[in-house]
Amino acid sequence: MTAAQEDLVRARSEFIEIDTPRVEDGAAIWRIARDSEVLDLNSSYSYLLWCRDFAETSVVARGSDGDPIGFVTGYVRPSRPEALVVWQVAVAGAHRGRGLAGELLDSLTAKVVARGEVREIETTITPDNTASDRLFSSYAERHGASLQREVLFDGGLFPEGTHQPEVLYRISPVSA
Repeated sequence: MTAAQEDLVRARSEFIEIDTPRVEDGAAIWRIARDSEVLDLNSSYSYLLWCRDFAETSVVARGSDGDPIGFVTGYVRPSRPEALVVWQVAVAGAHRGRGLAGELLDSLTAKVVARGEVREIETTITPDNTASDRLFSSYAERHGASLQREVLFDGGLFPEGTHQPEVLYRISPVSA
């Protein structure tokens, strides 16, 4: 068993279930994103909308009390319905380092691929986000998929002037 596979086995023992998010999960998901200290935090309202409008392309891990302890949000690109865009991935601090993010990503992929057209994953990662780079690189390796990277948005496009470039990661093919 590889180290990545061992992490997934450990992750499975840390949660009760991986589920479709509900509107009632929005506040907890927002708090997990806020507490990550690395994600761009969206408004709390946007997480409520995400749990309503993009629940079918997102997943949440629930702890023993039923509350969210991690999530992956995503959407299918309207102009490229074969592409699932992974928007955010976060795991509550007490549950990090055990492979839960990889388990969530695997579950989301299986969920959306089984429904139809999705054949690839897209996400963007800043160059300093080594945890996300490892997550998506190991996902591609685990699934025998290719991983291509290119700058999608140069840092100069962002209004604050200090944003790093957003590098597009494209992983394909993906399967259930």
